[in-house]
Amino acid sequence: MKNWVRLGAYPIVFGFTAFAQLLLLQANVSLWPYAMAIASTGLVMVALLERAFPYELSWNRDHADTLPDIFHAIFSLGFIFTSIEIVQVASAYLPVATVWPLAWPLWVQVIAAGLIIDFGLWFMHWLSHRNNFLWNLHALHHSAQRLYWLNGERRHPLSAILLAGPGTFLAIVLGAPAEVVGCWYSIIAVHLAFQHANLDYTVGPLKNILGVAEVHRWHHKKEYEDAQVNFGEFWMIWDQIFGTFHHTTMRVEPGDVGMRENMPTTYWKQIIWPFQRTS
Repeated sequence: MKNWVRLGAYPIVFGFTAFAQLLLLQANVSLWPYAMAIASTGLVMVALLERAFPYELSWNRDHADTLPDIFHAIFSLGFIFTSIEIVQVASAYLPVATVWPLAWPLWVQVIAAGLIIDFGLWFMHWLSHRNNFLWNLHALHHSAQRLYWLNGERRHPLSAILLAGPGTFLAIVLGAPAEVVGCWYSIIAVHLAFQHANLDYTVGPLKNILGVAEVHRWHHKKEYEDAQVNFGEFWMIWDQIFGTFHHTTMRVEPGDVGMRENMPTTYWKQIIWPFQRTS
């Protein structure tokens, strides 16, 4: 059973939820509330699987982080599940071009929008490790002392907006339909849970092009110098192109992740922490 989960968890759970989201889009069914229900099912499956087949048993225990992470997830997932409405409003105020390939199959359009959004995320993620102000906001994501499914949404609200903003903005001005952008974000919600999951799974050689847990754990190394790798959210092709990809067969241990600096353990203190920091 363990081997089946190890090899099949990602392709089955993520593959099913992604396919279901694309079917919704193709059927021209309102993504609300069905897209949220599909993604939520995938999130619950990841949460249950990591309890039964953990990568690291100690990471299944609360580290005084579950409650604040729930609050972070409310904002982050709220942003994801209202992305259609956000794009629709933004499109009314932005100069939208007519170059988007509307004649392409919808699933190809979703991948095209995903590539644009994902590169924007990669670049802003990379920049957040090099700009002091952006790092102060992004550090919350790295402060987790364990990796589990809810870490994917452990982001400062301003950091989440700044990370997603440029790529989403570019997709909008190129004319990507709101439903296409919303579909991509609904798909990525489950992937982010897998990316941070405390689940012993693998995608084999696909780890070289997909930002899954076995490569993303290296990005959460406690030593800041060691964490400057694997910035990709979904695709690892940007890290491959720009020389920031890293993976070895060594195991990332519990004491290896987190941050040198202590982060407050309550939600509101975490929100104001970046503005109280001077360096």
